[in-house]
Amino acid sequence: MNRKAQARYASTHRLLEAALHLFVSQGYRSTNLEQIAGAAKLSKGAVYFYFRSKEGVLLELLKRVQVIVVDEALDAAKQAGPGATDRIVAFLHHQANLGITHRDEVLLLILMSLEFGERRGAVRSLTARIYRRLYQFIEKMVREGVAAGELRSDLSPRELASIIMANHDGTFLEWYRRSNALKGPALVRALREVVLSGVKSE
Repeated sequence: MNRKAQARYASTHRLLEAALHLFVSQGYRSTNLEQIAGAAKLSKGAVYFYFRSKEGVLLELLKRVQVIVVDEALDAAKQAGPGATDRIVAFLHHQANLGITHRDEVLLLILMSLEFGERRGAVRSLTARIYRRLYQFIEKMVREGVAAGELRSDLSPRELASIIMANHDGTFLEWYRRSNALKGPALVRALREVVLSGVKSE
């Protein structure tokens, strides 16, 4: 990598890290380009140069989130097995580890899906696409578990998948809100036990 490429990488990395923290801590609408540039110790012009707009910064972050939060989580779940319960546990554990290594990325996805839920545009389309992949994957695991007699069959797989995701997202929000009072490993164990006790067949 030549010097110009190194400088570009360093600048974009600083801007993305600054924006990630600001978007999570104070919301997209309450964050402006001056704040992002200032936190990254770069000029407002640098933000325009690399990303063209505040939305461009967010879209780049969400593309990164898609790899970290979705692609890697689905790969981890696929490699677990052989049963649906094993894959669900692997998914939840992978996401729990992200709570330590990439907490803000997970929170960004959750918070932006809420903030842009009623707005049209590229951000809403991307967050919806990311969540659709998660829902479809989890629902597929649930259907396979139901077919194998491993998971309960008296409830719709779609609703069960929604409950799993609701517990997942809610746990991350609670962990963020009460990080000083809650211990990550204990919270993850509680999440796993609650989810599994709710979806397993009796």
